[in-house]
Amino acid sequence: MNAPRDEFEAAAAPTDGETAPVASPQGDELTIGQERVLELISYVVVNLVSRPADVTVDILRRQDRDVYQVKVSPEDLGRVIGKGGQTARALRVLLTAVSARTDQRIGLDIVE
Repeated sequence: MNAPRDEFEAAAAPTDGETAPVASPQGDELTIGQERVLELISYVVVNLVSRPADVTVDILRRQDRDVYQVKVSPEDLGRVIGKGGQTARALRVLLTAVSARTDQRIGLDIVE
């Protein structure tokens, strides 16, 4: 399921009143690490769902960690969570690897 980079950017770009799929935390500037994590999560989730325009990723600051909140349409929720939570677990494993390299504490919430 490898989508070319331009397809991802086209799917992620807002069109005709749609909201952008990524949002910054309360208007603060994103660090390079946060930008890269947002890009990774957005790329994976947008390529999993059938309605990529409905995907949004927000960053919430909770205690000492950045929690990335992924919102998808209700019919795509099962695709992102996966059978028995396998896809969500795989996303969290990717984020664990990223956090080990960047010294960030990262969490992931999936909501509809």
